[in-house]
Amino acid sequence: MKKDNQTIKSLLLLLGILLLVSLSPNLVFGATPSSGTAAKWGRLSVKDTQLVNKKGKAVQLKGVSTHGIAWFPDYVNQKQFKSWKKFGANTVRLALYSDPSAGYSRSLYKKVDQGVKSATKLGMYVIIDWHILSDGNPNTYKSEAKHFFKRMAKKYRNQTNIIYEICNEPNGNVSWSSDIKPYANTIIKTIRKYDKKNIILVGTPTWSQDVDTAAKDPITGQKNIMYTLHFYAATHGQYLRDKAQTALDEGLPIFVSEFSICDASGNGGINYTEAKAWIKFLKKNKIPFVAWNVSNKAETSSLIQSSCSKTGKIKRSDLSETGRWLIKQF
Repeated sequence: MKKDNQTIKSLLLLLGILLLVSLSPNLVFGATPSSGTAAKWGRLSVKDTQLVNKKGKAVQLKGVSTHGIAWFPDYVNQKQFKSWKKFGANTVRLALYSDPSAGYSRSLYKKVDQGVKSATKLGMYVIIDWHILSDGNPNTYKSEAKHFFKRMAKKYRNQTNIIYEICNEPNGNVSWSSDIKPYANTIIKTIRKYDKKNIILVGTPTWSQDVDTAAKDPITGQKNIMYTLHFYAATHGQYLRDKAQTALDEGLPIFVSEFSICDASGNGGINYTEAKAWIKFLKKNKIPFVAWNVSNKAETSSLIQSSCSKTGKIKRSDLSETGRWLIKQF
């Protein structure tokens, strides 16, 4: 009888474990990448203005951003990300546009999950990006943002390679103190209810350029918060680096979650002189940088040639002029 009871207990324990895995797969498996940079550096945190690894040493993330995943979903796959890892990237950003007119749909959450899974298997960090652009004011779809980040934070709270970007590029008639900061406080609170530790990126006014404004009135009472700076080298020059330096001097942690070396439209000519100056500035200050964008769209910022139809196993010969420049920086 004792043996039978022990067998029953063992079976019940096994069933319990299987039920736990089926309900919360990230609670048991996949919480820590087993290889790559994300395994080596571990969960990141913010110390002063620096992003630091699990040992407290300053590190620099370098990576690529997808284009809108509603428009270019086929590039969100492990083979594509593996190509960028081989080129030297350690980070992938998944851009989910927040405006329905730009493709937003809750059905795309699964595509985000696919991207997170692919990056995690490769030992890369992954940015979950709520890509505000045409909607301008982050409060326009705040309820959807709360739903999105509640879902993502509950699902990925135990993963050590996750970064949340809560408002890509606030723009138009919006201010830091009246619009962006109150929105950020709400969404940060939503995330922190479930995920206490992973990095959160907050957008800044004027398409994430006015980091100096945020530095005068930063978010308080929260840890592991960074502020986004976006630049396009043919449009944004020394004046924007001066803004960034002012913010750094004020103690604001900066993260370049999007940039390119053409003009702000994502197209036009390349300014190699300004691009070089930007990379020098970023490396000097160990500011993370993520390039726009992984697609073959016929525009300068696309990292893949428009003539290339491959969505995985990208080679150097498949890269655009911008893409070839980028991998030299990695």
